[in-house]
Amino acid sequence: MEVADRDAADTIAELREVMALKRPTGDKLAAEIASRVGHAFRDVALLQRALTHSSVRGKVGTDNERLEFLGDRVLALVVADMLFRIYPKAAQGELAVRLSALVSGDACADVADELGIAELIHADSAVKGAQGRKAKNVRADAVEALIAAIYLDGGLQQASDFILRIWEKRAQQSVRAVRDSKTMLQEWLAQRDSARPSYAIVAREGPDHEPIFTVELQAPGFEPCLGKGRSRQAAEQAAASAFLEREGVTADADEAA
Repeated sequence: MEVADRDAADTIAELREVMALKRPTGDKLAAEIASRVGHAFRDVALLQRALTHSSVRGKVGTDNERLEFLGDRVLALVVADMLFRIYPKAAQGELAVRLSALVSGDACADVADELGIAELIHADSAVKGAQGRKAKNVRADAVEALIAAIYLDGGLQQASDFILRIWEKRAQQSVRAVRDSKTMLQEWLAQRDSARPSYAIVAREGPDHEPIFTVELQAPGFEPCLGKGRSRQAAEQAAASAFLEREGVTADADEAA
């Protein structure tokens, strides 16, 4: 059985190597990216670097790690400006929560999936075969590096055009799609160096088969806030939502069912 397992593993590794060889390079890669992101690269070497993972780097600076650093900042700037404009009545706390969600690793990995970037990344077989969080990080890093490459190749306007085309529709979604009220509250308090909120059941009403819970939310430096729901979790979400609305953090945080 051990021999069979090794043979299967070797076969999978060989197939991954073959697939890697089919990855477009040079002008073909530039044409493929242009069709997906809407930017025709003049510096093809820069594009190849943006899609090269550190697992296959040669000389220092030939992988996408430095580009990832720059792209993260360009993305944050453009998305922050976008949010500032399309949510003129949003408080700082709400803008911060939306920004955090839109530029997160999960969001960038989703963009990579939407554009089919994963198949264009140059990485060793181990990275190509990674699963879970590691795989998401690789895809997210490639998107951030690609943003930096567009910025360096065509300027801020080109990078901004790409980001807005992909991210603006995501920003229009309700904040509940990316953060629930309890998470929003926890992040908002963390920005103010406040302790984590605490929740306690203060009342339970109704019959056993249909109870109504009342939860009190306490946060240092703020008045307590109450929330009701058919479960403790729903009551906690209601309390967090009420707290956020009272403090002007968001006007559309929904209660979780």
